Amino acid sequence: MDHDGQLQLYTAVAAQLKEAHGKVRALQVPEGVRMALTRKLLAITAAAKHDLADATRRLERFMADLDEGRIPEGER
Repeated sequence: MDHDGQLQLYTAVAAQLKEAHGKVRALQVPEGVRMALTRKLLAITAAAKHDLADATRRLERFMADLDEGRIPEGER
């Protein structure tokens, strides 16, 4: 991937992460749930520094769960 393509991908992932953090902040859930979801987003952010493709897949799955009202097991 050329430098411009990689930069565009990083920019897109950063925008998606920002949107995901906004959605988590807006959720009407107990603080413990919000904290667990925020930790997941932080883990995805850290993964993006090492494996952007994997982080992108994880973020898309995370966003789909939020959009469909699913909170991953263990956080309820």
